[in-house]
Amino acid sequence: MITIVKADQQHLESLAPLFDAYRVFYEQESDLASAREFLSQRISRNESTVFMAFSDDQAIGFTQLYPLFSSVSLKPMHLLNDLYVDASFRGKGIASLLLNEAKRFALENGSKGLSLETHNTNPAQALYERLDWEKDEEYLHYFWKATS
Repeated sequence: MITIVKADQQHLESLAPLFDAYRVFYEQESDLASAREFLSQRISRNESTVFMAFSDDQAIGFTQLYPLFSSVSLKPMHLLNDLYVDASFRGKGIASLLLNEAKRFALENGSKGLSLETHNTNPAQALYERLDWEKDEEYLHYFWKATS
């Protein structure tokens, strides 16, 4: 049985390895201690909301949402920044459960909606579109990268 829970500090030991694996997936060096500390800070400061998927007692996936605000609509919104499912559990609907939990959370919190960005080759695009996410064809997104 799959359950979805909102993560808190008590979940860090099972969440941090998933978060570290997510970062490694995106070609970052593994750093479990830093991953745990990053998550601990986000959760303790209420800077993000993390939902975790469990199969029995095993943590198998997560999504992390960051709060944003829309000046034009005068409403809060959320950035779905991270979505990860352990490779051995992919293709079993876990990502759909996590995405739907994020949508439920947004609705309950009066959010304008959820935003996400992904690489243009990411096969998860089909999942997003199946779950009523719309590809933004109207606006361009830019990013400024700080260099040291």
